[in-house]
Amino acid sequence: MSISFDPSSSLPAVVGRLRAAGCVFAEDEAELLLSAARTCAELTAMVERRACGHPLEHVLGWAEFCGLRVAVEPGVFVPRRRTEFLVRRAVAAHPDAGVVVDLCCGSGAVGAALAASLPGSAVELHASDIEPAAVRCARRNLPEGARVHEGDLFDPLPGGLRGRVDILAANVPYVPTEEVGLLPAEARVHEPLVALDGGTDGLDVLRRVTAEAGVWLAPGGILLFETSERQAADALAAVATSGLVPRAATCEELYATVVVGTKPAA
Repeated sequence: MSISFDPSSSLPAVVGRLRAAGCVFAEDEAELLLSAARTCAELTAMVERRACGHPLEHVLGWAEFCGLRVAVEPGVFVPRRRTEFLVRRAVAAHPDAGVVVDLCCGSGAVGAALAASLPGSAVELHASDIEPAAVRCARRNLPEGARVHEGDLFDPLPGGLRGRVDILAANVPYVPTEEVGLLPAEARVHEPLVALDGGTDGLDVLRRVTAEAGVWLAPGGILLFETSERQAADALAAVATSGLVPRAATCEELYATVVVGTKPAA
C-alpha cells in the first residue's frame, strides 16, 4: 500500500520509505525526489517507483554525467559515472578532434560530454544505437547539428564518415551472458538486455566493432571502449588484431578500465 507524501514536509517519511526498500543512499535520493516532484501525487508516484526498484535516474528523468544533466527515459541504459573516465581519456588523447562518433550511444551521454569538453566549436558529431528508445533520448541530449542514427553499430552511419573519424567512442556491452543474471535488478530488469549482454565472454560486440573500426577512423584517430580488468588482455588483443595500436588505462577512483586503439598515421 502506498503512502501519500507532501513535498513540503515529507523528508523523514520519504527517507524511511526508501530505506525500508533497501536504498543505500536514502537521504540523498529523498532530497532529489522532493526537489523534482511538483505535487503530492507526483511525489508519491515517484517514491513508490523507486521503492519498487526502478533506477533513480529513470524516476527522475535524468542522470548527471560529466557535469551535464542527461535526459534518461525508462528502458534506456543509464550512463555510469565510471564512463566519465572514457570521456576524459578521449579529450586528452585527441583534443583537436573534428569528427566524433558515439557508437552504442544509449542516452547520448558520451557524445554530449565530448561535444561539451572538446575545445573545437565545430565538432561534427554522430551517434547510433539499435534501440529506438535510446535514439529518441539521444536526440534530446545531443547538441544542435548532431545526427543520431538508428541501427546496428556502423550500419546506419553515413558512408562519407569512412576514414574521417577522429574519436570513435563505443560504449559496447561487455557483461558475459551467464553473468547478466547476477547484475543488480535495476539493470537486468529495467535496462535493455542489448545494452548489457556482451556474449559468451563479454567481448562479442567489441570484436565486431574492432573489426570495422579501422575503416572508419582517420589516420591517428582513436577507438575507445570500456571493459573489465579481467577482460582487458583479450580486449587489447582484439584491438591489435584489427591493425590498431592498443593501450589500456585504468582509474582506481572510478573502478574503470578503458582500452584505446589508435590508427597508425598514414
